[in-house]
Amino acid sequence: MRIALFLSGLALIPTLVACSQSIEGRGAALYRQNCASCHGPTGAGDGPLVADLPVPPANLRLLSADNDGIYPEERVIATIHGYQGKNAEALMPEFGALIDGPKGVWTSPQGQQIPTPQALLDLSAYLQTLQDP
Repeated sequence: MRIALFLSGLALIPTLVACSQSIEGRGAALYRQNCASCHGPTGAGDGPLVADLPVPPANLRLLSADNDGIYPEERVIATIHGYQGKNAEALMPEFGALIDGPKGVWTSPQGQQIPTPQALLDLSAYLQTLQDP
């Protein structure tokens, strides 16, 4: 019985790996399409449009380091989503297509499950992989 359970668990590993790769792949593609021109290919804030911006973009590789080693997922999602308001003087463009797509579920630090655009979840998950140690 235990061997059968173990083997069935092993059978799930390729599916789980493919799923995580597809999330990271989707997040990486979203990053390349929407963020890399300002934040750079590795998130260091050195994109090709930096010289044209009045304020340098954030170094996204330091999000965790600037937050006591904890990736600030809620702040990242809120910033990309645009909770700062349309009238704020932020330089980031609006990402309507990201926000209007299919929804996933994000679990807040307080345990609330919040319907959230899947693209934001994927992009945030990818940004987390870019963090400097």
